[in-house]
Amino acid sequence: MSENTRHKWAAGAATGIGSMPGGDAREAAKTVTGSLEDFPHLPELPARGPGADMIGRTLGLLVELYAHVEPSGWRISDRSGRDTRRSRSWLGEDLDALEEFTQGYTGPLKVSAVGPWTLAAALELRNGEVALGDPGACRDLTESLAEGLRGHLAEVRRRVPGAEVVLQLDEPSLTAVLQGRVRTASGYRTHRAVDRAVVEGALRDLVGVADGAPVVVHSCAPEVPFALLRRAGATGISFDATLLTEREDEVLGEAVEGGTALFAGVVPGVDGRLSDPAGSVMGVRTLWRRLGLAPGLLAESVVVTPSCGLAGASPAYAREVLAHCVRAARSLADNPE
Repeated sequence: MSENTRHKWAAGAATGIGSMPGGDAREAAKTVTGSLEDFPHLPELPARGPGADMIGRTLGLLVELYAHVEPSGWRISDRSGRDTRRSRSWLGEDLDALEEFTQGYTGPLKVSAVGPWTLAAALELRNGEVALGDPGACRDLTESLAEGLRGHLAEVRRRVPGAEVVLQLDEPSLTAVLQGRVRTASGYRTHRAVDRAVVEGALRDLVGVADGAPVVVHSCAPEVPFALLRRAGATGISFDATLLTEREDEVLGEAVEGGTALFAGVVPGVDGRLSDPAGSVMGVRTLWRRLGLAPGLLAESVVVTPSCGLAGASPAYAREVLAHCVRAARSLADNPE
């Protein structure tokens, strides 16, 4: 398998998104590192409860900003409390397990955190409205997240010295933020759309935190803003391939030709019958032909993933899906046409 010179991973790569079923950190790390030998990731285990979910885990990374759980969701706090400590404790368990199962590992290793805009659309201020409606709060959140991610990436590099860290920013609410579709606390109105330049600037700031490491932005929502994410400096864009329409053809073609990696979510994330591996990437091959792209670019440009996280899957299906992604990616490399 030839090394992809543009990215940190080999051509014909496959990886997971983030979440896994169950609550056993060691079992999740064992599954991910065993199934995704060439491109593992740090698992999230939301079944453990608040603080282990992607929002809670990321809030635990913040510096000098704290949050606690209310019936309506996560709300900003004056000081670190039980919920913050629990979030940090679970992340510590996850890192311990990952370190155990990556002894001697060299190669790409993906870690994820919620991006600033999905975080702003989820975190409530003291008045119960989400931070998204307060530009100052959004700036504070972005700065705190940037500082927290610097420390987190340094910790991962310390624990897994051979890792070439890849940072994934989860932004499932990004399209709703850009389109003014995030509801207010009353549910009767929506927050106004955030200016695209402001959105892009915050994301660019977070990309800069990675200190040269590749940054992948993930969204499993329709209408992913591919062009904006590329301008913000994303190395790769992760998406649910079943939600693509031909309206995105032009921007996808430009992304590939510009060197952006496509993390194509082609394998269902919930239990069901899987097709053969080649069948799972048939849509990617069809897209390639439609765009008139060189077949040789296919395995270099596409990383195969599940359509979204695997928290809702059974443990057996989650293992099967990750192994299936690896086989599907290999079929792209072996037979790009």
